[in-house]
Amino acid sequence: MAKRPLAWTVLPLMILLLGSAPTWAGETPIRGGTLRYAMIDTPPSLDAHILTATLSTTVSQHFLETLFTFTENYEPVPFLAKGAEARDGGKLILIQLRQGVLFHNGKEMTSDDVVASLNRWGKFGARAPALFQQVERVSADGKYGVRIQLKNPFAPWATLLAYANGGPTIFPKEVMENATKEPIAPKDYIGTGPYRFVEWKAGHEIILERFDKYAKRTEKPNGYAGERTAYFDKIIFVPVSDPGTRVNGTKAGEYDYAENIPGDLFEGLDKDSSVRTMIRKAAGFGELFFNQKEGMMTNPKLRQAMLAATSMQPVLQASFGPEKLWAVNGALMSPGTKWYTKVGLEGYSQNNQTKAKALAKEAGYKGEPIRYMVTTSYADHYTASVVLAKQLKDAGFNIDLQIYDWATLVSRRAQPGLWDVYFTTHGFVPDPVLFTFMNPTYPGWWNTKAKQQYTAEFTATEDSPKRMAALEKLQTLFYQDVPLLRTGDNFTYDIFSPKLQGVAPTTLLNFPCFWNVSKK
Repeated sequence: MAKRPLAWTVLPLMILLLGSAPTWAGETPIRGGTLRYAMIDTPPSLDAHILTATLSTTVSQHFLETLFTFTENYEPVPFLAKGAEARDGGKLILIQLRQGVLFHNGKEMTSDDVVASLNRWGKFGARAPALFQQVERVSADGKYGVRIQLKNPFAPWATLLAYANGGPTIFPKEVMENATKEPIAPKDYIGTGPYRFVEWKAGHEIILERFDKYAKRTEKPNGYAGERTAYFDKIIFVPVSDPGTRVNGTKAGEYDYAENIPGDLFEGLDKDSSVRTMIRKAAGFGELFFNQKEGMMTNPKLRQAMLAATSMQPVLQASFGPEKLWAVNGALMSPGTKWYTKVGLEGYSQNNQTKAKALAKEAGYKGEPIRYMVTTSYADHYTASVVLAKQLKDAGFNIDLQIYDWATLVSRRAQPGLWDVYFTTHGFVPDPVLFTFMNPTYPGWWNTKAKQQYTAEFTATEDSPKRMAALEKLQTLFYQDVPLLRTGDNFTYDIFSPKLQGVAPTTLLNFPCFWNVSKK
């Protein structure tokens, strides 16, 4: 079949040339040295297909890449792909790959690797069901072409292929052929990125090194798109659970960058000349998930009761401190984004104990212990949960607060017999379809017929008004079904050494990246 030129072959170049200027204006990047990153805990795995943990993506994005990525305006554009287009009314996606892209084992990336990676992600990936419930097959189209045949048009297909967190990063075929739903072993962390995985010293540090044969794009950097240059010889990610140690270590030069610093230290650090602060303006939010597969939380009345009992401003204030770092917002998306709407928000932050007790009585609740899992690995998770637990106890709920390290909580939440509710957070996403709770297999297991119907309406068309109308139905349903409690928007912040140059003024997503960054 003769092919027309792929529609996005030229478009991304045009977009990228209009992008932001190099981040180190007036400074010459220095090649060499080591970046030491103080992270809050050890990631459970670096298998980007399976894990949605922010810790995992922060590391893995440096050595695993996707076919598409995002500009600073959150537009998905080709990355490992050279171009792409939709045909047959949006039911056939043709992707042309860049040639000469090498894996860290020296092998060239071809369509066989991409097909194997997409199929494994489609079968087991954390965010894959949103796309793959519409996929009939993925096949190679020559050495550098990939065909994705859809059952129905799916408007946000490029967005799903661009999002690395729980997303379709590309591995060699031989790694993917043996991969299952279990996270792959560190020996198989083989990608195409500017840095390559070298070693994981269990409980201690993760070491990446510059990949000197990296096939980088040549367009100007724009968001996560365009040129990625590895200036450091090494990046070392060090788990440092104590926030004071992260702060003092960065001040002393032991670490170059430290993540997720407590809000009560922000004002002092923002004035401290020994460090720089960076607020992650991509709004995240807290989530108290309900177990809809097994146990008492399968009763929607009980979930509605707990929703009625909560007031979110105290939760946000206790968790994040200064008002620069949080905002009361019950909408699925943040103000200022394309998908923000106030429709259906009457149920948010009700602070109505009388209503909560009445609904709990209707649900037949008789004071049984409610197993509430939370981690202390993230200080804001624990602080939010202490406030929420008190509000729920004051409304008559018997909260059994169970504390775990993050890796253990992630393992336990996959087993529905072990918990009733658990607390986590979600980073910013450019399209609501990327929320983990939109995945019916994500722990919490929200999968009602109405949700399926409205999701199909939201994804079946490119027409923005029709998509917004469907999203408003979904948001209204969210506060009727109550799959989880949404706390509100929060903006975490990091600190880093003034010696670093090229650090972005903020993160577009929730994952700071260190290509195009160097040290004086």
